Amino acid sequence: MRIVKVTLILSLLSLPARAVDIAVLDWLSGCWSYDGREPGSGEVWMPPAGGTMLAMSRTVKQSKTIAFEFMQILTDESGSLVLAASPSGQATATFKLIETGEYSVVFENPDHDFPQRILYRRDDDRLSGRVEGVSNGKPLAIEFPMTRVDCDAFGL
Repeated sequence: MRIVKVTLILSLLSLPARAVDIAVLDWLSGCWSYDGREPGSGEVWMPPAGGTMLAMSRTVKQSKTIAFEFMQILTDESGSLVLAASPSGQATATFKLIETGEYSVVFENPDHDFPQRILYRRDDDRLSGRVEGVSNGKPLAIEFPMTRVDCDAFGL
């Protein structure tokens, strides 16, 4: 019986990773306002279409945009979902999907400077974004709590 279990486990491990359909991330779609930040600060995620999800974020402080980011979730050449992020005009960094749940997703790029991981988790009309990794030799995590808002809040 033990040999059967070991054989079964090894055969499952040798199967190619099943591609994740981008449609499973539809729960991320919508307009999300950063909690405790000035109006206009937040993220807007378009629903999946054409094999991609597109997003933008903006942080406003003292009535000025101090940070922005363009993001895209798409399937890479290996068939895996990736998050490509272009923050405030910097070079695009790509993070590979490593985990997904019913209302959660984790992307990772251990070779990136910071962050190395990007996480999203949704609970009803609340979305928690988190970036984490090592910065200046020390572990660092930054939380981005958000609340769903009508897209009119962003002038859309």
